[in-house]
Amino acid sequence: MTETATLVAPQRSSAGGRHSRRPAGSASSRRKTLTAYLFLAPFLVLFLTFVAGPGIFGIWMSLTNWSPFRDVQEFVGFQNYIDLFTPGNVLSSDFWKSMSVTGIFIVISVPFLVVIPLLVAILLNQRIRAATTFRTIFFAPYVLGVAVIGVIWGYIFDTQSGILNHLLGVVGLPSDIPWTVDVPWVWVSIVGVTVWWTMGLNTIIFLAGLKGINGDLYEAAALDGAGAMRKFSSVTLPGLRPVMTFITTTTILASANMFGQSYLLTKGGPGTETRTVIMYIADQGLSQNNMAPAAAMSYILFLALAIVSVINFRLQRERVEKAS
Repeated sequence: MTETATLVAPQRSSAGGRHSRRPAGSASSRRKTLTAYLFLAPFLVLFLTFVAGPGIFGIWMSLTNWSPFRDVQEFVGFQNYIDLFTPGNVLSSDFWKSMSVTGIFIVISVPFLVVIPLLVAILLNQRIRAATTFRTIFFAPYVLGVAVIGVIWGYIFDTQSGILNHLLGVVGLPSDIPWTVDVPWVWVSIVGVTVWWTMGLNTIIFLAGLKGINGDLYEAAALDGAGAMRKFSSVTLPGLRPVMTFITTTTILASANMFGQSYLLTKGGPGTETRTVIMYIADQGLSQNNMAPAAAMSYILFLALAIVSVINFRLQRERVEKAS
């Protein structure tokens, strides 16, 4: 009996010790959770104030006849959305025209903003002199604000006194090109400025993706007799699939929200040929005080971009699954 009691006693003491340590562990876990939330608090406050709050308010606004000049806002349900899909409605025709303009810009600009940065990244990934300097040069325009870009290129593209037409005349080429006042030159101007301005970011992201590809794969391909193009198609592109998905999606979203280039260079002209959907929403909401229809337009644009993003990710995932 004595030996049994002696053996059982330490076990009880150990169990008691384990129970006595649980409150301390629980308190430590609560302190860690509290610390994490304290660090997250500034971001959560900003997110709720400037993203979630306005988003919820915008949904409510799109379901009413909201106006800053009305004391009482009436609930109209989905009428603002129905009007935008009603043929013959003035807002509907102008809205879908601006959506088509935005689609044209996306179709033209996105391939350039993916292919050119990819090629530049491949060149900068080689062992060349002053590679860091070249990376800085390509990325430098991206840090400039859109207002600065608009002013600089506005002077360059000016039809009467622009430096570009002057230089074209010096080398014997046509010097009266209407860069910002006639189609298709307005699209050449806007897309060209956008590519020059934003390609640096995509180039840096592609460079990071290239650094993550295992160099042994290129050596194995070389041993199999693969040339430069075969290495690119069999090693580089598969290795960049996740990066390509990210860049393609973010570039589409950024292009769909294009505003400053068109507003500063062409004022949406000639006519409404370059008036993007963001320009039209801003005009209706801020200038014409049609806040409720403008809110409905913004959520239709949001839904369209969400669908495009999901489709893009699905297509890229299927390609990865087939390749594996």
